[in-house]
Amino acid sequence: MNLFILFFEFFKVGLFAIGGGMATLPFLYDLAGKYPEFLSEQMLADMIAVSESTPGPIGVNCATYVGYNFAGVFGGVIATLGLIMPSIIIILIIAKALDKYSESSLVKNAFYGLRPVVASLVCCALVSILKSAFLPRISTLSESFNIKQIIGIIEIPAVILFAVLFAVTRKVKIHPIFIIILSAIIGVIFKFQPVL
Repeated sequence: MNLFILFFEFFKVGLFAIGGGMATLPFLYDLAGKYPEFLSEQMLADMIAVSESTPGPIGVNCATYVGYNFAGVFGGVIATLGLIMPSIIIILIIAKALDKYSESSLVKNAFYGLRPVVASLVCCALVSILKSAFLPRISTLSESFNIKQIIGIIEIPAVILFAVLFAVTRKVKIHPIFIIILSAIIGVIFKFQPVL
């Protein structure tokens, strides 16, 4: 039964996460909240880092990892199939329909309407990633917080590393894989670890 739930949950992620890998993240965070036996939010944050550093779409990498972690190789296959199955079905249907209706104003308007939704989903994912990277201890903030407490929950090394690497990627045309490798090496050398 759990494997069916795993397949179904990733099928839903694949069905509704329009706009690519990053658009799957809000659905994956929801999955972490509903089914902690599949993954936790901290595990998801770690998976995002690994998935962004390895080849392949982030959603597929996460689905494979979650499935494998939950039920071995078979679980990895089930979760991955669940995630990609909607895309396969929808693309086959759209390919047939788009040939016939590609110049339709209705189709053009529908695609125009989808763009803001995709941007919104990606922004939601960005906020979640920023929170887990820079504010992993935000839940420890009391209701009567002060500036010292706010500064105490911020991962200062992560913020500095982000700012430096962001500036480097904007100024110097370096392939992103080198930035990813560099940041991993810096993390290992300086042993950055959030205190949770």
